[in-house]
Amino acid sequence: MARLKENKARERRIEMEAVVDAYNSEERAMGWYYYLEERLKFPFKARCTSKREISPLRVGEDVDVMGMASEQECESEMFVRLRWRRAKVAVPLSQLEPLAAEPNTTEAVADWHYWVGRGYEF
Repeated sequence: MARLKENKARERRIEMEAVVDAYNSEERAMGWYYYLEERLKFPFKARCTSKREISPLRVGEDVDVMGMASEQECESEMFVRLRWRRAKVAVPLSQLEPLAAEPNTTEAVADWHYWVGRGYEF
């Protein structure tokens, strides 16, 4: 998979707001967690854009995102909670695209997608 082209404005925002003062992987993970928790306006509708073995979602499926998963679930990747076929599950945020969400929500999810797409890790 080709890496995304660098976006200096997005890099600066992520550096100054998501991973500011984060010196190790745990601090970067928690920085991202609180960055997203603060900016995502729940609930919001989203569409699954990619298949993941750890997720029951199918590409093209629409879901209602209800909140962030627990901090413990987000130590290696950002997960969000949703209702799916009468169950409550957590899925990777990277496989979801917001639909008609608040601008801050759309931007924050795009920031996470950018981070993942650039191949960055905690």
